[in-house]
Amino acid sequence: MDVAAHIIVHGRVQGVSYRYFVIEEAHALSLDGWVRNLPNGTVEVWAEGDRGLLESLIEKLKIGPRAAAVKDLEITWQKPTYKEKGFHLKW
Repeated sequence: MDVAAHIIVHGRVQGVSYRYFVIEEAHALSLDGWVRNLPNGTVEVWAEGDRGLLESLIEKLKIGPRAAAVKDLEITWQKPTYKEKGFHLKW
């Protein structure tokens, strides 16, 4: 059963290729959605797909790329919109 996860990532996650890390990991899991930087220094992620695959993505997001320092994830589970095809950078 498909679900969606709205995730706000806190920590040193801008300027460290975190968004590109998210895109790569989401593509590897065949998830749909997007990622973007927010003005407050956090990164926002919207991902849709199988809950087990989303949980795998979340585990990877807790670590991030080598230069990142993830402090916290705010995760809200929601119903998928099915508007996104593939996973991309959103501005």
